[in-house]
Amino acid sequence: MTGAADAIARSSIVLLIALAGCAAWRRRSAAVRHMVLGAGIFSAAAVVPLMLVLPLWNVSYPRAAMAWSAASLGVAETAANTSEIEPAPERRDPPTGSLLPWVWALGCGIGLTLLGVGLARLARLTSQAERIADPRWLLACERLSDAFGLRRPPALLRTGAPDLIATWGLFRPCVLLPHDAGRWDQTRMDIVLAHELAHVRRRDWLLQIASECLRAVFWFNPLFGVACRRLRRESEHACDDAVLGTGVAAEQYAAELVDIARASRSSAPVPAAALPIARPSSLERRIAAMLNTTRDRGRPTGLAIVTITVGLLGIAFAVSAAGSSTQTAPLPLAGQVYDPTGGVMPQVALTLEGQDSVTEHATTDSSGRFEFPSVAPGRYVLSAAVAGFRPLRHELALKQARDWERAITLQVGIVQESIVVTDRRKPAATPAPPAAPGTPLRVGGNVKAPLKTLDVKPVYPEPMRDAGLEGVVPIEAVIGTDGSVTGVRVVSAQVHPDFARAAVEAVGQWQFTPTLLNGTAVEIVMTVKVEFRLAEE
Repeated sequence: MTGAADAIARSSIVLLIALAGCAAWRRRSAAVRHMVLGAGIFSAAAVVPLMLVLPLWNVSYPRAAMAWSAASLGVAETAANTSEIEPAPERRDPPTGSLLPWVWALGCGIGLTLLGVGLARLARLTSQAERIADPRWLLACERLSDAFGLRRPPALLRTGAPDLIATWGLFRPCVLLPHDAGRWDQTRMDIVLAHELAHVRRRDWLLQIASECLRAVFWFNPLFGVACRRLRRESEHACDDAVLGTGVAAEQYAAELVDIARASRSSAPVPAAALPIARPSSLERRIAAMLNTTRDRGRPTGLAIVTITVGLLGIAFAVSAAGSSTQTAPLPLAGQVYDPTGGVMPQVALTLEGQDSVTEHATTDSSGRFEFPSVAPGRYVLSAAVAGFRPLRHELALKQARDWERAITLQVGIVQESIVVTDRRKPAATPAPPAAPGTPLRVGGNVKAPLKTLDVKPVYPEPMRDAGLEGVVPIEAVIGTDGSVTGVRVVSAQVHPDFARAAVEAVGQWQFTPTLLNGTAVEIVMTVKVEFRLAEE
């Protein structure tokens, strides 16, 4: 199993455990189940980044079970990782795999956009709402806020919507009420406020919005949608338990919810970014739960919160670090070595270093093929050094079967040269002349060392010699396909302009034979260090 299928299967394990825990604890309070679901969603989302950073454990899973998990989710195989070693054209993966990131981005963008539209609608309703100044509402809000342990009461806002009752907001939560809320009796007012303040105390809106964001990111895994819907439902059950805990009769509470839900059927749907008090789709379960006198309505203890959260995170760590489900036995690590033109490279010596400091060696044959027999899953460093080419040092993570086949392209190296310009030191030194402005130059390229046909020595600048000054000028230049030097530039800012000009003028006149790669002239980069030194008289 590779890529996205493996990640979905692993995160699904965490979600299934959380959902199974909720089913097993159906006799526990809704607050406990809500906490289990919240911890499960965020632990499942952490699986993907944990897979990238945790060391690999070689643990074998039932192959058929993992294959069924991937098939049931309808997951497509992700594109191969080709960021470190560029394969030759004839060995590239089919182009269809490159569409998967774009498909994921499209689905993620749609989900986040819909969530953003809902937040924008809530913000617009809030900005147009009127703050409630009725003393009955303010006193009831302060009384219930004290009962729920809130440091300050949330804002009470009357909107133009006829039946909207919802809570939202992070730093300054607000309760949105319909325009006729001023005509409510004390019983309905206390029930609605108690339910909404329970949401505020439990920080349900923040948890729900964060889970909806993760649902948009992991839209391709339907278990995230199932868990988010269940999370919203359990939050309503937990708030119902909190309302009943204030002394409200269950029959009276149920009757008020039915009236509110009946009035909301003809109104516009509540934005998904809000927490409405009554959704008709879940009302029947809520009423049955609140009328059940044997139901546990307690809040989870601090120890239970820590235990469940740490337990689910531990499961996420274990699932993330577990070895590949379809690759546990060692395989030959093989591949082919190319140069930048696509030609194969025979007689290239390669070294493979493992985490246990064991080193293996292999040499490419006449077709550029190499093979390290019996390489176990894990992390390795593959290195090679060929004259005229850049040294290769590449970190490998061998997990899936496709990781054991490699295509390597060696890049040509950089020409380096160092020269020293000497002159006799004057007995008396004069102050250095002011620095002349330098001209920035451009450079780039790679290649094997060519043969120099024209060498021009730099001339020691007279003002620098008279002042008794010395210097080093690092230079990069491009040797063109015709052997001439172009694009000369000084790569350090700590160089006097007179030294820089003398070095650039000399290096720019050099001539080389064309550099050929498989019979084709190429441009290369040359690095030169010019040292200006003074000898004593």
